[in-house]
Amino acid sequence: MSASFSFRFLLPAALLLLALAASFALAGFTSPQTYSDAQGELPRAPLTLVTEKGRFDFSVEVADEEEERERGLMHRPAPGDGEGMLFLWPGEAPRERAFWMRATPASLDILYLGQDGRILSIAAETEPNSDAFIPSRGPAHGVLELRAGRAAEMGAKAGDKVLHPYFEK
Repeated sequence: MSASFSFRFLLPAALLLLALAASFALAGFTSPQTYSDAQGELPRAPLTLVTEKGRFDFSVEVADEEEERERGLMHRPAPGDGEGMLFLWPGEAPRERAFWMRATPASLDILYLGQDGRILSIAAETEPNSDAFIPSRGPAHGVLELRAGRAAEMGAKAGDKVLHPYFEK
């Protein structure tokens, strides 16, 4: 093989590789990310739900700022069995609240919690991606979102208690 032969084929290949690398860099090519990776997972805290069936421990993300509460579990898969998201309103009095499922692709159980951490109401197996308001039916001080069907599996009902330092104040 002559030097001119190999150069004639190597130069176009090298230019093609250089062009591909430049186009990926200009397009911002990155590896796929989950929503929580892209947005940054919220701080986690332990939480226990006490029902007639027993004590159920969770690791929950805590949304206690307006932007975090607005984003919630939008664009994310359902939490696992021992996971969830706890929405808190520090410094605010309990009041009627309503959630929706906009841009939330997974069905959830929404547990509205009173000032003492007791469940006020449960919206079970909510409709994904819905703009319908889901009311608390009472003055809520916190909200716990779990995977759809999880509340029923644990036998959760109004009056059952969520143990978390926020509700001990």
